[in-house]
Amino acid sequence: MALAAVLAACSSGPEKPKPTPLSPAASVVGTRLIWSAQVGKGPAQAFPLAVGRQVLVAGGDAVVALDADKGQVLWRVAVDRPATGVGSDGQTAAVITESNHLVAMEAGKEIWRTRLPAASFTAPLVAGRRVFVLAADRSVSAYDAGTGARLWTQTRAGEPLVLRQSGVLLAVGDTLVVGLSGRLAGLDPLSGALRWDAPITTARGTNEVERLVDLVAPVSRVGNQVCARAYSAAVGCVDASRGQVLWSKPANGSTGVHGDDNLVVGTEVDGRVRAWKRAQGDEAWSVDRFKFRGLTAPLAVGRVVAFGDSTGLVHLISREDGSDLARLSTDGSAVQGAPVVLGQTLVVQTRNGGVFAWLPQ
Repeated sequence: MALAAVLAACSSGPEKPKPTPLSPAASVVGTRLIWSAQVGKGPAQAFPLAVGRQVLVAGGDAVVALDADKGQVLWRVAVDRPATGVGSDGQTAAVITESNHLVAMEAGKEIWRTRLPAASFTAPLVAGRRVFVLAADRSVSAYDAGTGARLWTQTRAGEPLVLRQSGVLLAVGDTLVVGLSGRLAGLDPLSGALRWDAPITTARGTNEVERLVDLVAPVSRVGNQVCARAYSAAVGCVDASRGQVLWSKPANGSTGVHGDDNLVVGTEVDGRVRAWKRAQGDEAWSVDRFKFRGLTAPLAVGRVVAFGDSTGLVHLISREDGSDLARLSTDGSAVQGAPVVLGQTLVVQTRNGGVFAWLPQ
């Protein structure tokens, strides 16, 4: 199958509105920077990955494992320039390069690599001694984690344009859950056979760009319930045990969502931060004081919602009502992906290759 045309999440056009000026920083929640590291510029949609007490990042021409407590480099594996973030089950780590190679590592050493038939912008999923790949042509493949042998491939026709952005790929119980266009699909991880198909939204535009509704990472998973964003169209939740859509609401965002038992939180393209009630999708609250600041996807943890912006700031706001709690500084370049948490440690990666970790005081 020929590779589908790829559309970047950001494109040239009219001059963007200037970021909304911020009010003085709040200090309701005390934090301290415990370490920072420089790993080199990574792919635009890379997410740091928390595994055990390690932070795995793609940066420069390498995959780097950092100690979560001190930020020391535990190992570094040179690869061609990464095109995705890192996937890992704690034993095997995998990344996809700009030259379309899937590279697997164990104990800080490359163990195999294989050429993919299409580009990918989604971090591989490593689970059950398999490495799963979601490609830009909407094919899904499984590889043996020990040898790199391809086990199966499933292809699916879709719209001719896809996002140059991380898609949805996760395991829920014994089901491989994948974002395909505006739908969540449940696949058998042993064969790739389709188990269910749940539409969060349906493409309805009059041209190829308007019909682009790919699901984007990250997602909010609580038990069997997976909530995800369809690019510039909707946010919705699906029961992944049955493939049943629980609710879907219109929303205009380009990054994924996160949440907890009660809320699903996301950031919109204009900089609004919105929270929906997880049970039925009603809006719980919305704040617009971060307009045009280029927000990342959020992380909801405890009473805090954390997200970065294009100026290198990390904002901590209240999960209850969106009020300001604290503001953290990095290296001044855009925060990439969504923050991650290991225990109580909050970690972000920046466009210039900085990795920063904070602890609450």
